[in-house]
Amino acid sequence: MATAKFKSHFHAPHGHHLFRSNSSNLLNGKPIDEEQKQKEKDFIACFECNGPPLSPSEIAENPRHKEVGVASKQLRVGDFELIKTIGTGTFARVWLSCLAGSPKEGQKVFALKILRKVDIIRLKQVEHIKNERNTLAAVAGHPFITTMITSFSDRDCLYMLLDYCPGGEVFTYLRRAHQFDEETSRFYAAEIVLILEFLHDVQGIAYRDLKPENILIDGEGHLKLVDFGFAKKISNRETYTLCGTPEYLAPEVIRSSGHGTAVDWWAFGILIFEFLVGQPPFWNQNPMKIYELIVEGKIKFPSSVSSDARDLISALCTVNPNQRLGNIAKGGSSGTACVKSHPFFKTIDWDALYHRKIKGPIIPKVRHPADASNFDNYDPPSESKSEYTKDMASKYDPEFKDF
Repeated sequence: MATAKFKSHFHAPHGHHLFRSNSSNLLNGKPIDEEQKQKEKDFIACFECNGPPLSPSEIAENPRHKEVGVASKQLRVGDFELIKTIGTGTFARVWLSCLAGSPKEGQKVFALKILRKVDIIRLKQVEHIKNERNTLAAVAGHPFITTMITSFSDRDCLYMLLDYCPGGEVFTYLRRAHQFDEETSRFYAAEIVLILEFLHDVQGIAYRDLKPENILIDGEGHLKLVDFGFAKKISNRETYTLCGTPEYLAPEVIRSSGHGTAVDWWAFGILIFEFLVGQPPFWNQNPMKIYELIVEGKIKFPSSVSSDARDLISALCTVNPNQRLGNIAKGGSSGTACVKSHPFFKTIDWDALYHRKIKGPIIPKVRHPADASNFDNYDPPSESKSEYTKDMASKYDPEFKDF
């Protein structure tokens, strides 16, 4: 993950005609500081995503005071070469990218997330995107969270430059294997515990969308949590937004009774069950029936699931959040500490795991740094696009100032 602090980041295409390019010496109407831009490009070129991780205290610094995750006012999409689409969403496209003109030998690649302003506005996702960008800046540097190296913008688009995880989604490996053995499940569950410990205890953030599709595997077989669009800084407060994936929703979200970080521990229990069994415990073709099963909270375990795993999942998937493992402190230990001390994790060396000293159980097949074979193929971007008008710019550009 992030080994050092650094300034702005992001990759750009080779003059791709779908992306408006600014003139060579202006960016957003302001002169470009070529010396500063070169420093930022040098930082990106030297960025190492899988070296010794930053400590939690370093990550928790004010995002404006650390170099990783800082917005760039100099970079443009033309400073990057767009190689291949590795993901698409309603208003975003993620490109495998590299710095334009970088040598092919030992080339460093990144994931460049490009979001069109007009689509963000049309879909009423302005706050969502601002929240995602600022959350990623706040958590940049954690060994098991995707690192936003930098962000930037131009007239039409917003950009987030992220580290590239060549292994693809955990979901793909789980479907291929049908289910993980207990050792593999324990390893990845433990890395998720370290993620939740940091998000909850250090940052006061509820992630709210934990599922296999949002977990990538890096080149060394470790996890990287991605997609922070639903993440919310709530500290000790409660929130009432209905968001997440049906099979992973906690009962209190379905009841709209107010929820906090406890929803992530519920989803964590569902995730461990899916790792071990191959499917989530509450499933039905009808989403409303799924909700009924969740609120009832009765999990049926196959005989193949060990007693320690059953006990852990049952304690995590407790309907009452005030009694849920992870959300309750006992004997002076935090909720997270209680999870880490559960017998299911008795073989885990937590410090060695955080510092990536333990080899991942699944090492993806990666032939070269720019290998995207573990990702699906996507259709090219649409030629048609709505115009981001001057009126839109005057109204919304202040909302995008953090990019």
